[in-house]
Amino acid sequence: MIKKIMVIGAGQMGSGIAQVCAQSNFGVLIYDIDEKFTKGAFKKIDAFLSKGVAKGKLTEEEKNKALSKIMTTLNLSDASDVDFVIEAAPENIDLKKKIFSKLDEICPQETILSTNTSSLSITDIASATKRPEKVIGMHFFNPVPLMKLVEIICGLETSRETFNKTEELAIKLGKTPVEVKDFPGFVSNRLLMPMINEAVYVFMEGIS
Repeated sequence: MIKKIMVIGAGQMGSGIAQVCAQSNFGVLIYDIDEKFTKGAFKKIDAFLSKGVAKGKLTEEEKNKALSKIMTTLNLSDASDVDFVIEAAPENIDLKKKIFSKLDEICPQETILSTNTSSLSITDIASATKRPEKVIGMHFFNPVPLMKLVEIICGLETSRETFNKTEELAIKLGKTPVEVKDFPGFVSNRLLMPMINEAVYVFMEGIS
């Protein structure tokens, strides 16, 4: 059973992911390399929830309960007791593989290691571990608290059990999961790129 989730990376995506996990009653541990990032993430979450209270979308009690679920750390070794990891570090394959290799050594064997990558190969990232069957893509969309879609991407060795648990988690987070194969760009970016290209052509051709 998933109770404690570690979010790697305290940026825009990481803080949003941490927020929805906390609001869904999971224990959350946010990791980053500098305290200014982890403190910044907590402030972002506090500010977002405070706006929700002001708009009547949640109560002060619900806000405080969510914030109480969040802890921060600068020590990756604190991943030693988490049930699920969501990595949201910069889109650099070497960095992600380095992180996953370390997580593989630290996390319990049953822990699922997921990545929020929007385009990088899950199979390639999984190759940095000794548990490729437990490595999966979990691509959220920005802003995470508002966007319902989550792409779930299986690598070549990702097990069906890992997929099922990740899909179940996405649903518990209030998201709509879509299963995607491990191809560059997945589904969303494959659809988005041609639209952007057409917008450029429209401009170049002076249509509008």
